[in-house]
Amino acid sequence: MKLYGIKACDTCRKALRELTKSGFVVEFVDIRATPQDAAFFDQVFATFGGISVNQRSKTWREMTETDRELPKSQMFTAFPTVMKRPVIEDDGVMTLGWSPETKAQWTGNS
Repeated sequence: MKLYGIKACDTCRKALRELTKSGFVVEFVDIRATPQDAAFFDQVFATFGGISVNQRSKTWREMTETDRELPKSQMFTAFPTVMKRPVIEDDGVMTLGWSPETKAQWTGNS
């Protein structure tokens, strides 16, 4: 299982802790420290669409209109923290965020 996020994200840390506690072996991938390729970001956007863009983030608020209009893979590559997180991937299944529904999907607990 891989969890894509950033070290400073409380939600990512919470998801990592709860997944590990539930018995998963989780590889944490810091998307800021280990930039992902365009294919990964294309897959995230193809899977989740517009909800994969965190429009409430400081990064989004500081971006120019030109930056916001970039193709999503380019925008996420240039500004990885604008991607909503965590993205959790395991055995062909990918989820976004750490909502009660996502938590239940992975751990069986809500």
